[in-house]
Amino acid sequence: MGQPVNQKAENLLNLALSATPEERSKSGILEVGYSPETSRWDLIVKYSGDIGRYEDAQIRIVQLSNEYAILNVPENRINAIIAWPEVEYVEKPKRLFFEVSQGKQASCINILQTPAWNLTGEGVVIGVIDSGIDYTHPDFRNPDGTTRILYLWDQSVSGNPPERFRMGSEFTEEMLNASLKEGGQPLSKDLSGHGTAVASIAAGTHGVAPRSRLIVVKLSQPGMYPFPRTTELMEAVDYVISKASVLEMPVVVNLSFGNTYGSHDGTSLIETYLSDMANYWKTSIVTGTGNEGLTAGH
Repeated sequence: MGQPVNQKAENLLNLALSATPEERSKSGILEVGYSPETSRWDLIVKYSGDIGRYEDAQIRIVQLSNEYAILNVPENRINAIIAWPEVEYVEKPKRLFFEVSQGKQASCINILQTPAWNLTGEGVVIGVIDSGIDYTHPDFRNPDGTTRILYLWDQSVSGNPPERFRMGSEFTEEMLNASLKEGGQPLSKDLSGHGTAVASIAAGTHGVAPRSRLIVVKLSQPGMYPFPRTTELMEAVDYVISKASVLEMPVVVNLSFGNTYGSHDGTSLIETYLSDMANYWKTSIVTGTGNEGLTAGH
């Protein structure tokens, strides 16, 4: 497409902008973040100053903490956006994939739940950012049948997004309890079961932190592909930590999604964002170790 290389944009974004439509469609990487139907891109931006002043009918901005933002923009305005003096660096989204999880015994958790320690997670929030959760499951309910989930943001169900955000629907503890009491169709579903399994290991009745509370985000899967992207992940992390801060409860954020793209030295925007957010509030971020050990990727 003849787009010039820009030093404020990552190489993968420059490559995607210079590729033909045919090259993008054949790639499993270059097309992520781009909608051919609308010729629009989702972008991750690190900035300083007031980026909100640029929002208009064509440029949609979700401002995250610590001067990060997710932009949805027409392709023909990307070079102008990169040239904004407030913009420090721009990346395209990357697709996420499930990471492996292990149980309590393999993680040496059992000894911590003996009378000598009795660590149960009480007073702590577990943030689960994944494929959703089966909130009707007994693993996530109190003895009286009420939910242990404080908030559930389903990014894939439109209608009632959380404050500051533009997609999905937020379900509160009260809404979930009403749904459990009434029965019928659940407000949100975990279609793959991965998020439910992860949440059960971390915070289920027989899990690592059985007396913790939960904040759950079901990541959306935009387009025709079965996995979310780093943009959805960043918004989810921001949401969970912001909620925990308002609740004045320490939070452990579980990320059992990952990828193997990027610089591998901690300098990509998704990596620096997660590092920054780990210093926000009383936050610990836990990630999976990956499923790629035998694939000879490097």
